[in-house]
Amino acid sequence: MASLDLVVSGGTVVTPEGRRRSDIGVRDGRVVSIGAVDASAPTVHADGLLVLPGGVDTHVHLMDPGDNAREDFPSGTAAAAAAGVTTILEHTHSHPVRTVADLDAKIEHLDGRSHIDFGLAAHAWPGEQAAVPELWSAGVAFFKVFTCTTHGVAGHSAAALRAHLATSAQVDAVSLLHCEDESLTESAEAVLRADGRTDFGLLTEWRSRDAELVAAAVAALLVRRTGARATVAHVSNQEVAEYLRSERQRGARLAAEACPQYFLLREQEVHEHGPLRKFTPPARARIDDDEAQMWRLLRAGTLTHMSSDHAPSTLAQKGDGDIWSAHFGLPGLDSTFAILLDAAARGHLSYEDVVRVYSETPAKIYGLWPRKGRIAVGADADLALVDPTATRTIRNSDVLSKAAWTPFDGRAVRGRVVKTFLRGALVAEDGHPTPDRGGRFVAGAGFSRSTADHRGTSEGNSP
Repeated sequence: MASLDLVVSGGTVVTPEGRRRSDIGVRDGRVVSIGAVDASAPTVHADGLLVLPGGVDTHVHLMDPGDNAREDFPSGTAAAAAAGVTTILEHTHSHPVRTVADLDAKIEHLDGRSHIDFGLAAHAWPGEQAAVPELWSAGVAFFKVFTCTTHGVAGHSAAALRAHLATSAQVDAVSLLHCEDESLTESAEAVLRADGRTDFGLLTEWRSRDAELVAAAVAALLVRRTGARATVAHVSNQEVAEYLRSERQRGARLAAEACPQYFLLREQEVHEHGPLRKFTPPARARIDDDEAQMWRLLRAGTLTHMSSDHAPSTLAQKGDGDIWSAHFGLPGLDSTFAILLDAAARGHLSYEDVVRVYSETPAKIYGLWPRKGRIAVGADADLALVDPTATRTIRNSDVLSKAAWTPFDGRAVRGRVVKTFLRGALVAEDGHPTPDRGGRFVAGAGFSRSTADHRGTSEGNSP
């Protein structure tokens, strides 16, 4: 038997089905054995540690290429690696991918800029659904679809959304749906501006619960009726989640994405923090029981998986202008894995749940499985070694994202990623990324080998 490149020895390997103490053997970037291994190989001792598959964060914005003053791939993926995330799916609204030429140019631009592996999404544009098959074949991970004009990206009416979903269903492409009803957000904005409102509290009236629920309900119905595959992004509250579950029970191929801000942040915080709580949909939780219900929905699978929706701005950028003009979005790559590990320590989740919602399920939804999202023979050796007993406090000063702040500053958490491996190579240790930027583009499920020949790459997801 050929020698191994790496052995991770004595750790407790965690899968969604359970955990067991076992050694892991790695060769050529893949897991080749779990159990008895060659003791002469280079060894990392993981006694007392949990070994989880690296995080798979499928909703990330790194503003690169383009104006990347808010974030870029080197800083954003450094934050991800330090946090235990080994694969991201990224799209930037400021420089959207709408054609195969856009995608190829972005892949070329990102060569050597990423600490971890990455897939790329395209933006759907109303009336441009004819671009879907070619982009899907070129390897995009999903199509981002807005139901309201946001970040300068055109919103889809119900008719336009149905046309996009019907076309995507023909090639089995996946869409990520931002659900807020444009007629409701537009009419609310008109009233608020006419009243001269500039107070921070206008945010929850402008981007209302009804706007999210109406759009999500319509989108879910259209997903079912067209036979498409889709995820509703950043589900903010129990009512929306239960509508999505109802359509899923009727046969909709529909996932429901959770984000930490809808568990831990409170709706009323916007009155104090203003732009630092400006994201959309806004925080909805008002009391601790609202948070408890969100954890329950995540445990039960009604909320299918967790993503960060990492969309950073610096403190100076957040403070530039009034609440209307401030950037939407929060940084999240630095903190999402830490919050999930802490949730397991607090009993909201199990560590098996953490693997399911932040590795396995997102990898399966977006076609990264079986290479990503699991610890198994044949999978990429993407590993997060976790000390479940370590405690720390999340601090702005530790944030590696260009944002340099976090809405969870001062929050005490338990559980810490002490080493992160990407395809068997150490990419971060004790919160510090290595200098190497060996991250690769990972094509989506629709990837065509003829496109690979054209691009000069054979990157795919088969084991």
